[in-house]
Amino acid sequence: MKIVVIGGTGLIGSKLCQNLQDLGHEALAASPSTGVNVISGEGLTQALKGADVVVDVSNSPSFEDHAALHFFETAGHNLIAAEKIDGVKHHVALSVVGTERMLDSGYFRAKMAQEKLIKKSGIPYTIVRATQFFEFIHAIAHSGREEGDTIHLTSAALQPVASADVAAALTDIALKAPINQTVEVAGPENRPLIEFASDYLKHTRDPRQTVADDTVPYFGAPINDQSLTPGANPIVGATRFQEWLETH
Repeated sequence: MKIVVIGGTGLIGSKLCQNLQDLGHEALAASPSTGVNVISGEGLTQALKGADVVVDVSNSPSFEDHAALHFFETAGHNLIAAEKIDGVKHHVALSVVGTERMLDSGYFRAKMAQEKLIKKSGIPYTIVRATQFFEFIHAIAHSGREEGDTIHLTSAALQPVASADVAAALTDIALKAPINQTVEVAGPENRPLIEFASDYLKHTRDPRQTVADDTVPYFGAPINDQSLTPGANPIVGATRFQEWLETH
């Protein structure tokens, strides 16, 4: 089976391509570095020629509101148009758990726009919403309000996941029939965000202490225990955060 991975040289895409190749499939890593650009459209039709499945794990290079919206809308339109030309049978897209609950954030509004384009495209699809990757805990830990030797962070719940577990879930979904629905992927631990941040700071020997402060937003948006955690019956990754820390 030929599977084109948009964003195939990135954190998730590279793992996904390797998984698919290990299973004997033709996995094409499509990114600007390999001559495929979803914004300009360069190389897109050629890359999709003969593809059965497209998995889009690309991400906006900017989290600024207008830049993110431009990226996901432009990429979405270009990708859908190319898929219709080449007769792609299954479009798989990576999104974020809680997108519809975080619309105070321009980035999440952009992800919602991307999801709507996919659903209206007429191409059979599966949308995979993942929680925050363990690799993002560094940014989360440093996103709080710093006061001297303390970092103030929310105690709202988080259920982050290893990127390898997300890639494994995407591998399985890409090889199955489209369901025209959204599925969720999360890690095995639901704990306050501040606890994950504190564990990370201790592991990296950062001397600063974390302080629980629920007035602190999540990258500018208000957050509660339901904002970024999955609903019922998500796909649950096996890797625990402490285990991941010890190997990274």
